[in-house]
Amino acid sequence: MTTTATPAPDRRAAIEALMDAEGGRIHGLALRLCGDAEDAADLVQETFLSAWRGWDGFEGRAQAGTWLYAIATRACRRMRRRRSGAPAAPLRTAAQLLPESGADIVDLPDPAAADAIEGLLRREALAAVTAAVAELPEPFRLALVLKDIAELPVADVARILGLKEATVKTRVHRARLALRQALDRQLPHRPAPPPEHDRAVCLDLLEAKQEALDRGVPFPVAPAELCQRCRALMGTLDLAHDACHQLGQGALPPALRAALQARFQRPPSGSPRPRRQPRMAKSASPSTDSQPQRSPIRA
Repeated sequence: MTTTATPAPDRRAAIEALMDAEGGRIHGLALRLCGDAEDAADLVQETFLSAWRGWDGFEGRAQAGTWLYAIATRACRRMRRRRSGAPAAPLRTAAQLLPESGADIVDLPDPAAADAIEGLLRREALAAVTAAVAELPEPFRLALVLKDIAELPVADVARILGLKEATVKTRVHRARLALRQALDRQLPHRPAPPPEHDRAVCLDLLEAKQEALDRGVPFPVAPAELCQRCRALMGTLDLAHDACHQLGQGALPPALRAALQARFQRPPSGSPRPRRQPRMAKSASPSTDSQPQRSPIRA
């Protein structure tokens, strides 16, 4: 679950609390949405500066962290419209993203395997998932990043994206299957045993697994009770989901934080500017008080 800052009356204290609580995830989100470190830094700065300028308009009806992710999502969409290129290839259907009934299955190591093997597997999973997230079409990437990397509840993702919760779930579920499939291609395989039960049973179990991931609760079926095919499917889905969690970890880079704090030293748009001391000059310059002020930017 994401950590959220409690709204505070002091603008700077409130935004810095949000930077502490959500800065790392916002940066991770920006990297996944932009795919470029420089663009991600721009998105992070635009997000926090919009929150800084719009803090007085935050009414507290949503959690401050959720409000911040909504700002980041809108900023991302604006940036992508400005820099739009060739459209991404459409995402395959859920049926196309599932393993074929006669295919090999992933040869996952035993849960009791040495830490070195487990660590190598997770590093490979992280690399594969990072690349696969960047390849997702934007509607699926936005939903997945907000749900599985920022770790927001489905209801909050739906509000941020202006979608029904069922639509968010559909997009997140297909995106997870796409990440799982990309990971599956990178791992060793072994011959698949004959199916132990009807394919409809596997699909029901997969739906239950996706719902458990949506709610952040344990899957109610023990691995020993699954057939080998389902165990491989659920195992790779868990690996991909764990990699998404890792992508949301980390802190806001110190240089980026320092740049934002320097910007916070300036008065926000729409606030009164301090009167300057008169200059020792031969001719008087026009008063800055007579210059029009920029209207505040709404977050």
